[in-house]
Amino acid sequence: MVRERMKVLKPSTRIMPDNWLQPIPLEKYFPKAQPVEIDLGCGKGRFLLARAKNHPETNLLGIDRMLRRIRKIDNRLRRRGDENVRLLRMEGFYATTFLIPPGSIRTYYIFHPDPWPKTRHAENRMFNPRFVEALHRTLETGGCVHIATDHLPYFEIINQTMSADARFERVEPFVAIDEEKTDFELWYQDKGPIGRCSFRKRP
Repeated sequence: MVRERMKVLKPSTRIMPDNWLQPIPLEKYFPKAQPVEIDLGCGKGRFLLARAKNHPETNLLGIDRMLRRIRKIDNRLRRRGDENVRLLRMEGFYATTFLIPPGSIRTYYIFHPDPWPKTRHAENRMFNPRFVEALHRTLETGGCVHIATDHLPYFEIINQTMSADARFERVEPFVAIDEEKTDFELWYQDKGPIGRCSFRKRP
């Protein structure tokens, strides 16, 4: 009888801070001191997992508020044994505003944030002056924010909000290679245009 070998899973990649009210010491959770990039609203993890594989010289933090998604990505990472990815289950606005240390992030990827299309729900949208302030505070000098959304009215709001902030300069929009496209983008890309913009933190 052939004995099946049980594959030993790596430890969980989830970050569980001791204090949810103060910035997280990210260097404590990554084994290598490398630039940190954040996939804010990482969803099912397709972009995050591909990006981590293609860029081992970068530490990636995936943030999402849905526990089911975080658990699935964590299980895949533990099987793969990736060392450069960590996960945080948290709402994106709170994480960026309160948990990310100042000047610690090289890049934010924010793909298809919830547009909250109804007027009465507009105040729930992530992009507002407080969120832009948090992006600026947590980015390193020269760090970038890459944004994509299929909801064009929301894209115009995001684009105008970021363009109006003199602390950021517009750069060439980031377009993911096919391997790194999110599940949502693969599903939507033939159904309509996707708005993209990218901005760099000025010195």
